[in-house]
Amino acid sequence: MQQKDLNDILPDAEKFAINELIPALAKGNTLPAAEKDAIAQKMSGFMGISKEAILQHNLDVPESFFWKELLRSEGKTVGRLDSRYTGIDRIDAGTEPDYNSELTSWLHSFTPAINYYIREQLNFKTDIRYNMFGPVSPWDFENDNTRDNLRQAMAANPYLKVLFQSGYYDGACTYFAAKFTMWQTDPGGKMKDRFDFKGYRSGHMMYLRAEDLKKANDDLREFIKGTLPGTKAAKY
Repeated sequence: MQQKDLNDILPDAEKFAINELIPALAKGNTLPAAEKDAIAQKMSGFMGISKEAILQHNLDVPESFFWKELLRSEGKTVGRLDSRYTGIDRIDAGTEPDYNSELTSWLHSFTPAINYYIREQLNFKTDIRYNMFGPVSPWDFENDNTRDNLRQAMAANPYLKVLFQSGYYDGACTYFAAKFTMWQTDPGGKMKDRFDFKGYRSGHMMYLRAEDLKKANDDLREFIKGTLPGTKAAKY
């Protein structure tokens, strides 16, 4: 069987999620068994995990379980921030990976490099430790009005345009969640032409893939040019 390209699969997966999966989840226990089975079968085709595992979760598969389950038969897990990275857990059983496999690579790559650059190249000497992660926890989900704040800012400033850049292999800040946010920020569609979306074959950090490093920069340059009065953002 010929393997499909990612860009050929994503449109069908998005249509399935919007038109079939979300309505099925909304039906809950009123969803007929045959329809539930058919939905699970389609999900299995898109996700790569078994229909049985999907049915055991009543179609609502947790992200952490997916990262553990996808390559379980090979004794591997996939990364959260970049699913191109694989990890090895102590045991194959369980509902989530032991660790984020991509971070073990990034922390050993970027942290020493930035500290060397700051001290040796920029000649900035300090005892302050450079942290890859800041003290941002716990997240305040109860008072998070970012999306509506953005809508109000765009409503007040007719020249404000927004570009979403997402990696398709990012399981933490998923590209489809970014698209969904873009659609829901202005559900009335009055500012639709001021949103733009660009996706890349990378994870959380698009610049790790040379092709996407260039493409993301080129897209950003074109977006900045498009913010001039009288121009429109690209259609998404």
